[in-house]
Amino acid sequence: MRPLTEEETRVMFEKIAKYIGENLQLLVDRPDGTYCFRLHNDRVYYVSEKILKLAANISGDKLMSLGTCFGKFTKTHKFRLHITALDYLAPYAKGFGVAAKSTQDCRKVDPMAIVVFHQADIGEYVRHEETLT
Repeated sequence: MRPLTEEETRVMFEKIAKYIGENLQLLVDRPDGTYCFRLHNDRVYYVSEKILKLAANISGDKLMSLGTCFGKFTKTHKFRLHITALDYLAPYAKGFGVAAKSTQDCRKVDPMAIVVFHQADIGEYVRHEETLT
């Protein structure tokens, strides 16, 4: 487990900033302690520095994970957020979608109507709902 490089930190923070904006600093400097991001097997973990110091006694090849997995770097060095990061991002979120219709209209709309634009990615099922068997 090692600290992120400058390039890895920049790519990860740009991705997280799309969802929480300037509140990114609040993830690192929390009232209950200081937290940091560490890389292990192309995955980025969010862990308190207190736990990180305790885990220093475990060798890297024996360590499976530490803290909460925030996402991973792909082979092309892009960062992908994991669903496990949602609990930490949700309190600071700018919003995960833009409403296309009012609440009253949503109650009466047909099932195939567009209700939200730019919804956060919820998977293969929604993108190819008609072609899945």
